[in-house]
Amino acid sequence: MSPAPLNSPPTERPPRAVAVYCGASPGTSTAFHHAAVSLGQALATLGRPLVYGGGRRGIMGIISSAVLNHGGHVTAVVPSAMLRAGGEGEGDQATGGHIDLAEGHEKVQLLRHAAVGQKLGGSELHLNLDDVVVDSMHERKVEMVRRVCGFIGLPGGYGTFEEIMEAITWTQLGIHAKPVVIMNVLGFYDPLRAQIKGAVASGFIKPSNERLVIFIDGPPGTDPTDFDWGTAALTALDAWSPPGPGIFSWNKNTAVKL
Repeated sequence: MSPAPLNSPPTERPPRAVAVYCGASPGTSTAFHHAAVSLGQALATLGRPLVYGGGRRGIMGIISSAVLNHGGHVTAVVPSAMLRAGGEGEGDQATGGHIDLAEGHEKVQLLRHAAVGQKLGGSELHLNLDDVVVDSMHERKVEMVRRVCGFIGLPGGYGTFEEIMEAITWTQLGIHAKPVVIMNVLGFYDPLRAQIKGAVASGFIKPSNERLVIFIDGPPGTDPTDFDWGTAALTALDAWSPPGPGIFSWNKNTAVKL
């Protein structure tokens, strides 16, 4: 079955929310922490909701708390398997068993609101935090894509790499036409940029499709903890335009090459 296009229907107002892909670990540098806080503050200040994978730890927890601390809105999309384990990055706490979506939603609300309440200095539920519980990783990705206008990648591990690359690929295929911005803190994503350039040089990626992803490096010689990563990333996100139509035109029954 061919996937349905994941752009907003013409009758709907385009989303302003942004999906952020990042690690469930904090990393080894304070620059990663600073970049996440900078992005969270910029999202909240500009009224851009955050959509993310719902983790309470690492870069995921840092950016969600930063958005909420500055009055912004957060939507966490959480697979039920991760919910059973206590959240992303906490799989050793798994208890097993089945959670239906209604029960899962209630549990994740309690887990996440308790954690956010501790960080914000209160125990009451945070009105700017919504949780969506889904059955699978694929549903999580689709749900996040539907809710946002674009994607921003912070440092992370395998899951972050895969999410970023899939978002780029879906724009190339024409499933959606949404920008991907990578915050290249401390040159973390230099190897990925080199890999893309190498694929262009080797004839596996069209030269024009190098523009499917934007790297934000910060000014040369600037202390990465002094740079406004968030504003730079959102400015690049909003300025992006697709290099051309996607490879396929998706409809109900078939994929037709353009």
